[in-house]
Amino acid sequence: MRRTSRTLITVALAAFAVAGTAGWASGGAQEAVTGAPVGTGAWVGAGLPDPEGMGPAGTARFFAGLDPVRRKRLVREHPAVVGNLDGAPLELRYEANALTTEGRFGEARVLAHDPRGRGQVALVYGDLARAAHVAVIVPGSDVDAGHVRPLADMAAALRRVTGDRTAVIAWAGYTTPVGVGLDAATGRLAEAGAERLARFADGLAAVGAAEPSVFCHSYGSVVCGLAAHELKAKDLVVFGSPGMRAENVAELGTSARVWAAKDPTDWIDRVPNVSFAGLGHGADPTGPSFGARRIPAEDAAGHGGYFAAGTSSLRAFAAIAEGDVR
Repeated sequence: MRRTSRTLITVALAAFAVAGTAGWASGGAQEAVTGAPVGTGAWVGAGLPDPEGMGPAGTARFFAGLDPVRRKRLVREHPAVVGNLDGAPLELRYEANALTTEGRFGEARVLAHDPRGRGQVALVYGDLARAAHVAVIVPGSDVDAGHVRPLADMAAALRRVTGDRTAVIAWAGYTTPVGVGLDAATGRLAEAGAERLARFADGLAAVGAAEPSVFCHSYGSVVCGLAAHELKAKDLVVFGSPGMRAENVAELGTSARVWAAKDPTDWIDRVPNVSFAGLGHGADPTGPSFGARRIPAEDAAGHGGYFAAGTSSLRAFAAIAEGDVR
């Protein structure tokens, strides 16, 4: 009985601590945005193939069979669908999302934008079509289309330290937890996010983009852990992680190299690495028994400082993204 009580207290502490960057405000339960893009009804009604049935590879084949005039017409008539079809040509997606977002995201090119719920977005920095190296950054709690600046700053920092050679995608493409609450301590939102992340990576492969290194912050590492077995990536890099819903690298079922970082001042270190009755996210990825490659982060500060200029963690991230480490 005493052991069970200790476990429940530990899990309660975990539930209270595994949120992202918004502080200690309580967050309500979120409903994950899933399914086909907005406007799919009109798209299918026009005799076009169901996006849910095509998949990224099928989408790529569909657009390859269209002439340029037909492609442009689809962008004009169905921008919300074209802009969110993983596997559609990159330039068409950029053009479609420019119509629906109207410059809302500054100089970034918008690869996806879903206005449902709190909003989701994927922002591209660099030439994704031609870059030899691609990085995708998956955020933790409190990030959405209206609160994307912390994630965009990470992407800009990584691109800058690679000398602008790596194309970086800020992927706010799933419904994240808000504040501190059960959403942050369970895998419910991460499961929906993992499916979307895997499909997004399939879309990059379908258009011939370089296989990405995927960087996963905080709750985003739970998303990456659940997606790992089907995620097309050459590296999985987790930092400030509460766990990946696996006890070791082998359980992730991935051929990607797995890296982990945690700085000594990150409050995530106080989160118990437990999993009980659906709460908590399991083993610490930086622990020796997990089997991940450890990234130096001694000079990073706090939960959000891993991309700060001049830090060992940022330099290591850049080297991983550019394939300069083995």
